[in-house]
Amino acid sequence: MASHDFDVLIIGSGLAGLSAALHLAPTHRVAVLTKRSLGDGASGWAQGGIAAVLAEGDSFEAHVQDTLVAGGGLCDLAATRFVVENAPPAIAWLQQLGVPFSLEDGALHLTREGGHSARRIVHATDATGAAVQQTLMERVRSTPGITLLEHHTLVDLITARKLGQPGPERCLGLYALNEATDEVETFRAPHTILATGGAGKVYLYTTNPDTATGDGIAAAWRAGCRVANLEFIQFHPTCLYHPHAKSFLITEAVRGEGGQLRLPPQAGGTRFMPQHDERGELAPRDVVARAIDFEMKKHGLDCVHLDISHQSPQFLQEHFPNILARCAQLGIDITREPIPVVPAAHYTCGGVLTDLSGATDLPGLYAIGETACTGLHGANRLASNSLLECMVFAQAAARTIAAAPPSPQPQLPPWDDSRVTDADECVVISHNWDELRRFMWDYVGIVRTNKRLERAAHRIALLQGEIHEFYSHFHVTRDLLELRNLVQVAELIVKSAQMRRESRGLHYSRDYPERAAPAAPTILVPPAR
Repeated sequence: MASHDFDVLIIGSGLAGLSAALHLAPTHRVAVLTKRSLGDGASGWAQGGIAAVLAEGDSFEAHVQDTLVAGGGLCDLAATRFVVENAPPAIAWLQQLGVPFSLEDGALHLTREGGHSARRIVHATDATGAAVQQTLMERVRSTPGITLLEHHTLVDLITARKLGQPGPERCLGLYALNEATDEVETFRAPHTILATGGAGKVYLYTTNPDTATGDGIAAAWRAGCRVANLEFIQFHPTCLYHPHAKSFLITEAVRGEGGQLRLPPQAGGTRFMPQHDERGELAPRDVVARAIDFEMKKHGLDCVHLDISHQSPQFLQEHFPNILARCAQLGIDITREPIPVVPAAHYTCGGVLTDLSGATDLPGLYAIGETACTGLHGANRLASNSLLECMVFAQAAARTIAAAPPSPQPQLPPWDDSRVTDADECVVISHNWDELRRFMWDYVGIVRTNKRLERAAHRIALLQGEIHEFYSHFHVTRDLLELRNLVQVAELIVKSAQMRRESRGLHYSRDYPERAAPAAPTILVPPAR
């Protein structure tokens, strides 16, 4: 079995992971492990931009207040100030790397998004994430000191306690499955950074890529780290519903330009948003998502319809060329017929609890980006704060690691799979994956009740038993590892939702429709191992 030694291990190749790698590469031997290819994470999908106070008349205080309001009273003030004040230098760093941001008269063009009181969104047209990710990937590939290991899936973290080591508990490295050799390899390092993204694939419908299976959150929990605020899952109200169009977003601008949400013909074909909110289709995204969810459950629908066909073909070509083209590829002519849409899990606001350096409860282990819960997002993420959080905490973690004194690294044992066999029932894994995503969508989705959460908890317990048996007896595969992580994160989401006896931000309970005081985070502590 192969064994590797590095100064820093980074799991994940999105904006957070690659930023940390570039900050550390001049002084450390860095390995970036990613379970698919380098560009397969969520960062490249971000359409919006990066929030930063750069305009005359804007202020750090205004950005902080906008974030606090969006977060439903749950944002950590110190974390929010830290991120906001470090935004301008983070943008300057990306400019130095050569990210092609949109300019106007030679200066950065700033746009404005929902929830922001000023123009402060730095962007690269409507594909900021892709522009940033492409630039960082090129830099990382050409930087000495960074070893890229694609198609390596995290199996588990290695801790001193798991090895029976004397002295304080700490993270010593990890095991990862190398898909090329189908072997689990050992990686040793004094510092490990989890930058594995969110957990959107725990739901049937999600805007996230297939890599968003909560790997870092689950691994950190198993290693003894606390997690926080996992009940707050942001849903996008309109994702294209089509078997061949996984994760394609229909921008909210379609509703802004007069698009109407209607029931399908078999349910009457009527417009329904005015019955839910006086602002109709222009209500906030959480209100629209709840309304669609209500109508789908009430009528037993797979989707609802978003109709913009009253606008001229010329108007649609000018304003929504990508949506027009993508729908046409799938046989949907949006100039003549409505777009089938469903809400979809979009962003995991909670995660592994960290401090302002990205450090977790386990010495030697850091979590950054969507994997982490820094306190910035509270009960609801403000638009364009997420890419910013990735960069600020990547640099903070790198700075802390660079200042850390050297620590002796014990020898790590190779992965032992001498008592397992190859699985002969892969259908069990795919069935369990499908079952999990369906009942999480039905029971732990946009609207929750005590009874639905109880049903979900019961089903999760049954799945965990089956998966534990599989994990104990069969050779690990990426599908099995992802399913194991998803079921673990599902349990944490349900437990967090059961603990929050109120409705706040993205968590809406029909049993507790009002806000409760005081506002407090939901923190789960793993059982003693």
